[in-house]
Amino acid sequence: MLLLAFGIISVALVLWLLHRMNNTDAEIQKLALNLSFIRYTMWLLGQVVLSSLTVTRLVWGSRKELKPTIGKLPVNKVPKKSRVLYANSITLTPGTLCIDIDNENVTIHALNEESLHSLKRGDMADKVPGENKGVS
Repeated sequence: MLLLAFGIISVALVLWLLHRMNNTDAEIQKLALNLSFIRYTMWLLGQVVLSSLTVTRLVWGSRKELKPTIGKLPVNKVPKKSRVLYANSITLTPGTLCIDIDNENVTIHALNEESLHSLKRGDMADKVPGENKGVS
């Protein structure tokens, strides 16, 4: 009897979840492909190429230049909806890795201090498209 009751409860739960999923699927999805997002993607691809060359120089060059470092960057300039895009963009760029993100900071590991300093200057944070810049 207990197994039958668990079976009925699980079937009811699955039917309820499927009903909710169908309601979500019916919602209109906005595709955020606008000019600012395309411009950012092109800029990010350029940064990936430049960073790849820098990482190659660091790996093949002198060990003195290779100084791994960890630092925190504030994310208050980045719109809330775009913070994951910002963290993923940092990780996509060779030589840098986003370790953690919270409401105030993103923690970065970089192969050299210059990579961390360039992120601290805020070029990437200023370019990330967000709700204030036309992406919803």
